[in-house]
Amino acid sequence: MTITMYGITTCDTIRKARVWLESHDVAYRFHDYRAEGIEADRLNGWVGKVGWEKLLNKGSTTFRELPEADRQGLDEKKAKALMLARPTMIKRPVLEVGDSILVGFKPDVYEGAVGGK
Repeated sequence: MTITMYGITTCDTIRKARVWLESHDVAYRFHDYRAEGIEADRLNGWVGKVGWEKLLNKGSTTFRELPEADRQGLDEKKAKALMLARPTMIKRPVLEVGDSILVGFKPDVYEGAVGGK
């Protein structure tokens, strides 16, 4: 099973999730939004699985620094455009586990999805 974690290296939640995976001997690949961006097809797939509302991190510094006009009247199309333009607005981490995804980090959810030692 291929596991990929999406996020940014400076995020505290990413650090916690990486420590958990590594301490449980779970192999994964890390995809850094800042270095690699995010593909529209991948984001569309995620939105189809969990919805844009779960993926858009309205509490992020990037989102809060947007002009008020960009934060108002959010719908799926507008949210996807914002996340593609500034992937740091995507809630972190996103963990692809085979064909499913996990958004955010909760040790019990990770345990159920990827197991480990």
